[in-house]
Amino acid sequence: MHVLEAIKTRRSIRKYKNDPIAIDDLNLILESIRWTPSWANTQCWEVIVVTEKEKRKKLLEAFPPKNPGVQAVVTAPIVLVLAGKKGVSGYYKGKAVTIYGDWFMFDVALAMQNLVLTAHSLGLGTVILGYFDHKKVSEILNLPDDIKVVAMTPLGYPEEIPQPPSRKTLTDFVSYESFAKRTSSL
Repeated sequence: MHVLEAIKTRRSIRKYKNDPIAIDDLNLILESIRWTPSWANTQCWEVIVVTEKEKRKKLLEAFPPKNPGVQAVVTAPIVLVLAGKKGVSGYYKGKAVTIYGDWFMFDVALAMQNLVLTAHSLGLGTVILGYFDHKKVSEILNLPDDIKVVAMTPLGYPEEIPQPPSRKTLTDFVSYESFAKRTSSL
């Protein structure tokens, strides 16, 4: 599958089959995270693989009931929780070097993108979840204070694949040479 095709056809999956995932497929997904680019190659991410049904049920306590992806945490056979180590990415000699401070959110987001695209290429579904009590998830997973949960995704075979959402046109968000200098091409 061409990369752009994977990007265009990947969907947020909220309903999963109960089928198990081959360990080789899980390892390919984890390998795609390993090769994610990061600030100065700091590789600040941590991945917690949650397979135990009782632990996944416990994670539900961290979600507001109206979160549309919440039931997928229990129905998918695996949940991958992505976290980042604070004070590493975006730092030089112990000091943050961008106006945004710690860069771990950016690096973990890149890892999540590799994860979801690799999963999709293997016929697996994901949905990126970020609307939950991060502190509660940290407690459930016994994370140390310097490791911060960023997002999680159920991982499994889709029960259904939704239609693609509408997208902005390039002229809605691309500027040339200065902001809001819009054109359809160079």
